[in-house]
Amino acid sequence: MAGVLTINTVEELKDVLFRIKSNGKSIGFVPTMGALHDGHLSLIKKAHDETEVVVCSIFVNPAQFNNPADLANYPRTPEKDIQMVEGFVDIVFTPSNEEIYPEPPTEQYNFGTLETVMEGASRPGHFNGVATIVKRLFDWIHPDKAYFGEKDFQQLTIIRQLVKDLNMEIQIVDCPTVREKHGLAMSSRNKRLSPEQFVLAGEIFRILNASTQIQPLTVQNIREFVMREINNITEFRLDYLEIVDATTLQPVESLDEHEGVFGCIALYINEIRLIDNIRYK
Repeated sequence: MAGVLTINTVEELKDVLFRIKSNGKSIGFVPTMGALHDGHLSLIKKAHDETEVVVCSIFVNPAQFNNPADLANYPRTPEKDIQMVEGFVDIVFTPSNEEIYPEPPTEQYNFGTLETVMEGASRPGHFNGVATIVKRLFDWIHPDKAYFGEKDFQQLTIIRQLVKDLNMEIQIVDCPTVREKHGLAMSSRNKRLSPEQFVLAGEIFRILNASTQIQPLTVQNIREFVMREINNITEFRLDYLEIVDATTLQPVESLDEHEGVFGCIALYINEIRLIDNIRYK
């Protein structure tokens, strides 16, 4: 396909993709909320390398916001986004809210204990909103592969569970977190940081990275170190710090008893909320 085809209705999207599928071509899908950065582009490039037709959606999904101010302030740069993906994406789906939700959504998903911790505890209803939009996009696009970043580690785990629960024939591909030069995980919300806040936010990963070198490396020592370092920075306000099993997302008491362990953090710089994570084993 030549150039980027921009589509804003579900009907046209399904029609175009039906013809592509009929020709036996594989489809890679990258769902986004826009304000694209190099982290998104890394997902898109991977999809471009692994599939024949790449679809990228740009939609700020109101169903996953439990803070109206956060939704209102979410950065929106649609023209710049489309220019950024030129050469790597075949179809950009940019629907209106009315196109996605002609009626208020009523779907209810249950991910058990996967959604009762961390982001789920801090943002009630968030993952039901995520699952609602992702399921609808999957149903319309029928991708062979869908690409998600490890920065949103809990979201990635829940999307895998969604696909498993619904027996969807979609391969979920996880992609490494892409970082700024000073370590801050790339995020659309970073655009809201002042230059001074942006520099300071690099301390989040510095602290997480330093915590992997603690001896002895125990959950208690990790927590004490990270909490102390975060609390020493007056501009930071911690939401949560959890050391969790990589599969169940439940807090762990010992690193030795689990095959994979991640540290996950959320904090505020003024009203701007940032998340990050790091693997301990």
